[in-house]
Amino acid sequence: MAMARKSKANKIGRDNPMLVFPFTVARVIRESHDTFSLELESRNRRREFSFVPGQFNMLYVYGIGEVPISISGDPNRSKVLVHTTREVGTVTRAIRKLKVGDTIGVRGPYGRGWPIEKAHGHDVVLVTGGIGLAPLRPVIYCLLSNREKYGKIVLLYGARTPEDILYRKDLERWRSRFDLETYLTVDRATGAWHGNVGVVTSLIGRSSFDPFHCVAMACGPEIMMRFTMLELQKRGVEDARMFVSMERSMKCGIGLCGHCQIGSTFVCKDGPVYSYNSVRNIFMKREM
Repeated sequence: MAMARKSKANKIGRDNPMLVFPFTVARVIRESHDTFSLELESRNRRREFSFVPGQFNMLYVYGIGEVPISISGDPNRSKVLVHTTREVGTVTRAIRKLKVGDTIGVRGPYGRGWPIEKAHGHDVVLVTGGIGLAPLRPVIYCLLSNREKYGKIVLLYGARTPEDILYRKDLERWRSRFDLETYLTVDRATGAWHGNVGVVTSLIGRSSFDPFHCVAMACGPEIMMRFTMLELQKRGVEDARMFVSMERSMKCGIGLCGHCQIGSTFVCKDGPVYSYNSVRNIFMKREM
């Protein structure tokens, strides 16, 4: 009888996308003045968590509510979940107050991820701004763990100021590698910054990659992604080989509430990653 109950519970966990699992906060990392990362571990130590880079989870603070947050950790670390977010609303403010040992609810993962397999044998260009680096960090982990499968890997990252740069230790490691081209820029230089100043799209023309044999992925503010697509087009990259993450207004995570509907698609279910070719007409509208 006990075995039957356990089997039924496992089946519910697989079949019910609304089921919330309790996780424990194992570590809190301050990334900037308003951005932080949480490392989470399952209360069930035998439970492993797998995800595709680009997917997201719904994080639930008991008694407050839930919010969709991209998974920003290493896909090869199945025992630890990492989420990076900015404090911008009621739920994220409550999440920021969590301490090591506190409990948070997790359901997911949801959505379609980045086309990592499609990039096999090609150069890979990653263009990101601000907190948009978080959904692309798992991609970088995957690319570097299977480095022989790809051509050049180029990371172009822009932040508002030097103080807003995320994942500094990761960036230091990535910049020290000979098989990864990493370029940083800030909108406004402060302090002792002596690096690039300007929008991240200004780096596209200066970076070295084969535009006719590459896959490009962009994540950040929508205006940034819009101009990124235009600059990549100027370099000769085809629309079908450019991909964007359209994380906006997601609420339920499973396409029921309609908050994230774009045209005939739901971002939480049909995205958040789209080929630019499939959303070009909608994406280029200024009101989107």
